[in-house]
Amino acid sequence: MLTHIPTHLITGPLGAGKTSLIRSLLAQKPTNERWAVLINEFGQIGLDAALLSTDKDGVSLAEVAGGCLCCVNGVPFQVGLTRLLRKAKPDRLLIEPSGLGHPTELLAQLGAPPWQEVLALQPCVAVLDAPALARDETLPPSQQQALPRCGLLLLNKSETLNQADRHRIIERLPSLPLRWTHQSHLPIAELPGIDQRAGPRALAPSPDSAVVLGDVWLDPQQAFCQSQGSDEGWSIGWRWHPSQRFDLQRVAQWLGGLGWRRAKLVLHGPEGWRSANALAGEPIVFVVSEWRKDSRLELIFSEPQDEQLLKTAMVTCRL
Repeated sequence: MLTHIPTHLITGPLGAGKTSLIRSLLAQKPTNERWAVLINEFGQIGLDAALLSTDKDGVSLAEVAGGCLCCVNGVPFQVGLTRLLRKAKPDRLLIEPSGLGHPTELLAQLGAPPWQEVLALQPCVAVLDAPALARDETLPPSQQQALPRCGLLLLNKSETLNQADRHRIIERLPSLPLRWTHQSHLPIAELPGIDQRAGPRALAPSPDSAVVLGDVWLDPQQAFCQSQGSDEGWSIGWRWHPSQRFDLQRVAQWLGGLGWRRAKLVLHGPEGWRSANALAGEPIVFVVSEWRKDSRLELIFSEPQDEQLLKTAMVTCRL
């Protein structure tokens, strides 16, 4: 495994467009390089790897689900990152922490043993929701604390903003390089640290505990369902065997009546595999997905919900 691997933390609040930025960067990856992406999600199921699924050569994805990386820095994080580095032997590493996480604490951990010789942290990229800032919505304190560590502020969804809106946003932000963008597109040459290269090869750190194997389907008809809660919110997620299919119109109607903060899903429907990724108030819009491993759905709420009621409703959406 290489040493001093250029490592880019892609931070930002929930729904700002971090996953879209990573998708944009992966599409521009040099063909002779191997890249790895470590994704952290608040929920237990994990959807971003499915949403990022690509047939592009030289890209390896891994997930650490169930809370922010700085809070799960024990076995799940150590094992997840070690396994990814050993498998991918990447020339470059992208890390997407949860939008509900604490990026400053994560940066401190990545710069400490056993990672300080393995990873070369580059200035972060903060993806920010420009229309939300124009509406005077404040960034979560954990995201505000990370801004001084950033080398670029990516003002996403900015196509609808006028010059007055943009000027007001700039006045509220630190004096840092920024770029106005749509769908989180960023030319790869503008990624801070893109000119850095990894060092000589060495062994990856060894995790302190054995790896826990993932769930295995004993009954393809039964879904794995997990929920969790914290001060940041409450989530529930499902994972189904790939043979199970869903009425996507019924799913969209059901989700339209719920008060979630975030909905992510990849489902096997009548016409193939489809994904959707929406914030509160947005419609569920399905697009073709390359993911084929299983069907997944994750919802994040501000408050705990009636778990049994949600499970019962989800069953009615299957074909």
